[in-house]
Formats: sequence, C-alpha cells, structure tokens
Amino acid sequence: MTESFMTSGVREETYPEEHDETGEEKQNERSVETCPECSGRVVHNETQAETHCQDCGRVIESDQIDYGPEWRAFDSREKNDKSRVGAPQTQQLHDRGLSTVIDWRDEDAHGRSLSSRQRKKMRRLRKWDERFRTKNDRERNLKQALGEISRMVSALGCPDPIGETTSMLYRQALEKDLIRGRSIEGMATAALYAGSRLENAPRTLDEVATVSRVDKLEIERAYRYLAGELELEMAPTDPEAYVARFASELGCPDETERRSRDLIQAAVEAGVHSGRNPVGIAAAALYAAAKLTNQDVTQPELAEIADVSEVTIRNRYPEILEAAGGVADR
Repeated sequence: MTESFMTSGVREETYPEEHDETGEEKQNERSVETCPECSGRVVHNETQAETHCQDCGRVIESDQIDYGPEWRAFDSREKNDKSRVGAPQTQQLHDRGLSTVIDWRDEDAHGRSLSSRQRKKMRRLRKWDERFRTKNDRERNLKQALGEISRMVSALGCPDPIGETTSMLYRQALEKDLIRGRSIEGMATAALYAGSRLENAPRTLDEVATVSRVDKLEIERAYRYLAGELELEMAPTDPEAYVARFASELGCPDETERRSRDLIQAAVEAGVHSGRNPVGIAAAALYAAAKLTNQDVTQPELAEIADVSEVTIRNRYPEILEAAGGVADR
C-alpha cells in the first residue's frame, strides 16, 4: 500500500492491483479498500476523523478514535517529559509502584515452559530482584507495614482511598521515626483506624482489632501516639458516617437510610448524642427508621452488624424518636 498526503489534512490511500487472487478474495478486499457504493477510491480525512469515498462522497466511517497522545513533542526530551505511559503511582506499595516485577510463572513470552536451567536462573534473578527492591532497613520496614495494611484493608472491605490515606500516614510516621520501640503491626493498625476516620468512612476499634495481629489496648495506645505526633485534627465521629454501611449490609432501601439520617440530625440538634457511642446512635436511628418504613429489621441482626449490644439499640431508639418529634411523623 502506498500513501500520498493531500492538503487540508486528507490522506489519499491507493492500493496496488493484485491479479492472482480468487474472486472471493477480490470481493473481500474490495469491501475494505474501495467504496461499497461505487467502487471509488477511499480517502481518510484526519481533520474530521472520517473515511469517505472521493468519487461519490459516501461516508464509510466517522467519529474515528485516535489512540495516539493528545500532545505534540518536537524532540526526544520533550517526548519523555510529556509521556504518561504506565500505571499510576500508589502509596500502598513501598516503591509507589514504579519498579518492575519478574513474573512468577516459568514461561517465555510465547507461553512456552522454560527449561530446568532457565527456571533455576529465573529463581536466582527473582531472589536478587527482591533484595535490590528494598535497599535498607527503612524500606524493609515500609514494605512489611504496607503489606499488613493491604491485608487489613482487604479483610475489612475498605475502599481504595482509605488504603491510600493509611499508607501515607504510616510513611509520615516512619519519616518522623515514630515506629522505633513500637510494633509495625500496632502502628499500621493505628494508621488504618486514623485513615478511615479521615476519609469519613470510620471503622470502630473493635472492627480493626478483629483483623489486626495485636490487641485492642495496643491499638489504642498507638493511635493516641500517632495522632498526637502527626498533629491529626480528628473531629468527633459523625453517627451518619456509619449509616450507609449498616443499611447496605441489611439491604435497607434508600428511604430507610434517608429517614435514619434525618433522625440522627434531629437527635444531634437535641443533644441526645452527647457522651454516647456514635455507632450505637447510628444503629438505633437505623432501627427506628426501619420501623417507620415498615422494614423487617430485628435488633439482634442490627446489633451483630454494628457490633453493639441489643440493650444499646433498645435504650437509644426511643430517645431518638422522642427527640426527632415531627421528623418521625413525616
């Protein structure tokens, strides 16, 4: 195929004639290379992103997608500066995802198995690659901690922003040398608890303790130390932050979730939440909203999901309904 460029961004495509093809092959080539209407020559207009027949004007293809970059570069240095190829950086990997990894499968580029000699060589290369990716004790500490954070985030089903914020908090703690004398697991769990609160998707201490390798007391101490040293401004947990998760696990409709938020806002204005566990307030409000919207939600199942006692729900929801007043009647 030869190409000649015309003015106004139009590229004319011409194809050499083939004399040794069968009739079927000619028909297939004709449908692609020539106009299906008049068998005229096909040209591609790069400016308008369309392919049309030069003779009859029929548009054969339009709105073509350009998979190339949207920028222009005039030298190799400018090209390297503007290129954005590759996966995005992430705080959840110790090298921010910038390094490469040797695949664990002993196969070549064509999927063929490697010989025993090649497999032995690849095992040795993987070992050295792993060693070079962590050059010192600090990087090894960070790699272990981020692996622990990733495990806990996955176990709790936390969204990706919580993992990113948690990893950033641990990096800051490591930079300030706050890990010395404390366990990696304890500080990683404390960072997760703080990160979830900063992202307004809080997890309770009991929840993070269930997936942590350290006990609740150590998590509390590590969290207070971390929040104090990093000067984290932690606002009191809003009970509304728990409603969406609890409602989702119970399968409640949007109307029930909306009513529970209204009840919480009314309870906060009346001061019912003062000195009370926000998780208990959220659970009680959701239970009250379920009753108001005729949803079959029991205290035991809600208590299990919210990790509070049935007594808490039973005592709080009448208080919330009383404080809500007219809200409950809507």
